[in-house]
Amino acid sequence: MELFEVFILGVIQGIAEFLPISSSAHLIIFRDVFGIGKSMGSNLAMSFDIALHLGTLLAIAVFFFHDFWTMFIKGISKGVKDKEGKMFWYVVAATIPAAIVGVLFEDVVEEAFRKNYILIALALAIMGIIIYLVDKVSKQKKNLSQMSLQDAILIGCSQVFALIPGFSRSGTTIACARGLKMNREDAAKFSFYLSAPVVLGAAVLQLLKSETIHAITTHLSMFIIGVSTSFIVGLLCIQFLLKYLKKHDFKIFMYYRVLLAVIVIIATLL
Repeated sequence: MELFEVFILGVIQGIAEFLPISSSAHLIIFRDVFGIGKSMGSNLAMSFDIALHLGTLLAIAVFFFHDFWTMFIKGISKGVKDKEGKMFWYVVAATIPAAIVGVLFEDVVEEAFRKNYILIALALAIMGIIIYLVDKVSKQKKNLSQMSLQDAILIGCSQVFALIPGFSRSGTTIACARGLKMNREDAAKFSFYLSAPVVLGAAVLQLLKSETIHAITTHLSMFIIGVSTSFIVGLLCIQFLLKYLKKHDFKIFMYYRVLLAVIVIIATLL
């Protein structure tokens, strides 16, 4: 595969992981439908996608390093009596549902959806409309400090739908948080917090496979470029989205998702 294609896929991952447009759907669509990186075998593609997610995980870790460190220290030392400590345990509780379902059903979902481009396109369009409508009817009454444990668990449960390419992990969690009347910026921020343990867990499970290690060592330069690109672009996109949501809604993302869905359906049927 050309290194330019690796770079393009890294850019796509960095953008789509944090904007509510589904990174998994974009990697599948751009590779299989539009032909960017199509020469990858299925095993290499899975390993490379995980590597790209590690790049965006690193972006989250760097951007929110102070937040994560403070939450961890206070969560261990002070527990739920402290607001940062409480947030740490909320993230832990919210991660459990997606972790359980991911371990049990990820392979089943991959088999059912990864090659079904029509279903992926429909998921893109439907979730785009849901995000917009939920945001439109929900007031912005809560911030992170006002979140309850029940809110955190409900948002965590919504991550389960992100196993289906097209729904989007950030999209589902942000939509759920907005439905619970969290303000847009904090809804996005909590979504970013939740992505760290989920992506880390998925990456660790994939790295335990011998074929993944072989793919990385055999195509080391490709993985370095992909991870570096998704990391840098991811940092920029986190900053952009948090700033954008201070004054804007999710209409532009709905339009984009629906348009992409129409293009994919047409390209698949032709």
